Amino acid sequence: MKLLRVGTAGAERPALLDAEGVLRDLTGIVDDIDGALLADDAALGRVRAAADAGELPALDATGLRIGPPLARIGKVVCIGLNYHDHARETGAEPPAEPVVFFKAADTVVGPNDTVLVPRGSVKTDWEVELAVVIGRTARYVADDEDPLAYVAGYAVAHDVSEREFQIERGGTWDKGKNCETFNPLGPWLVTADEVGDPQELSLKLWVNGELKQDGTTAEQIFSVAEVVRYVSRFMVLYPGDVINTGTPAGVALGAPEPKPFLRAGDVVELEIGGLGRQRQELKDA
Repeated sequence: MKLLRVGTAGAERPALLDAEGVLRDLTGIVDDIDGALLADDAALGRVRAAADAGELPALDATGLRIGPPLARIGKVVCIGLNYHDHARETGAEPPAEPVVFFKAADTVVGPNDTVLVPRGSVKTDWEVELAVVIGRTARYVADDEDPLAYVAGYAVAHDVSEREFQIERGGTWDKGKNCETFNPLGPWLVTADEVGDPQELSLKLWVNGELKQDGTTAEQIFSVAEVVRYVSRFMVLYPGDVINTGTPAGVALGAPEPKPFLRAGDVVELEIGGLGRQRQELKDA
């Protein structure tokens, strides 16, 4: 299923995109798309049954904003330097273990919402990423367990980053990762059964119409399954938590000088095969 939330910011309603591309209203079936729904097999079953039976009313998508596909996100866990080609382009050694940092849940915005260039920023950068959405509580996932059994679905994430704040200002990476609007998510949450192997997905990103990133999750240093298992050894993952799993080569940081960092007026578009497409115009904060 392709689950999404539509409407003005803060007042989104749950919806489903059916196989024919028609937007369907879920408000009579569920309250929202959130961790509680993803953990409730019976509720998800009701959504599937209503969709299969053609019982869901159509919504007019004209002019309708698409919000983040997930409400009440608990935490956004991020994995850095997780693509072989991205490590090469930045001159970094591939990490021996996953690099883990966080984004606050309030950085998450809709897939087509405005992205704000922070005040004082000179190195705002783009990163297309596969987002993993947790559907079952994952605590110390054992070696003989399938970590993907804890995954409810997947989405497109844009891990916008300010590289000066991240790298040159001391302390942790978090200062360059948590600026307002720095995590567009969506358009859809695609359930795991529809995605198949998460290591066979294409990722692309364009800036002002120019292709900058053209990669595949097959280049990940640590697979989605490895990441879920690893993170669960250090923290509990709850339904509705999100993991951003890293970006392929092609970011501004890895380009020759002068590096083409983002400015107000730029337009970024990104997509992951089967998971949809985003478009953001940048403006000054």
